[in-house]
Amino acid sequence: PHLKQVSIGYLPNNRVIGLSKLARIAEMFSRRLQVQERLTKQIALVLQEVLQPLGVAVTMEATHMCMCMRGVQKPGASTVTSCMLGEFRSNPRTRDEFLKVCYVFSVGFGFLSFSHSTFASLNS
Repeated sequence: PHLKQVSIGYLPNNRVIGLSKLARIAEMFSRRLQVQERLTKQIALVLQEVLQPLGVAVTMEATHMCMCMRGVQKPGASTVTSCMLGEFRSNPRTRDEFLKVCYVFSVGFGFLSFSHSTFASLNS
């Protein structure tokens, strides 16, 4: 897949990570040959393991050359995947807040930050 956007959010427990590290993690996993669903989950799981936060959320939007150039030939078609762990999975309000922030990033309204959580949007 050709990544268009990766959005990462986590609710810190005791540990935090710099924004550049989030980009590095996404970049590291995206260089491997794999399916988008696994890539999304790997990013979430490594953050869960390393930071042990209250919750992790990752959404990813990507275009796939097999959709654009071969088969159905639908240029511009994209696929969105997500992985929600912890509070993002169990608490609908937290999940909705993250997904609203992802929408704001996807339409280009800029950077938002929240005092109780960390959200980042990485555009490729």
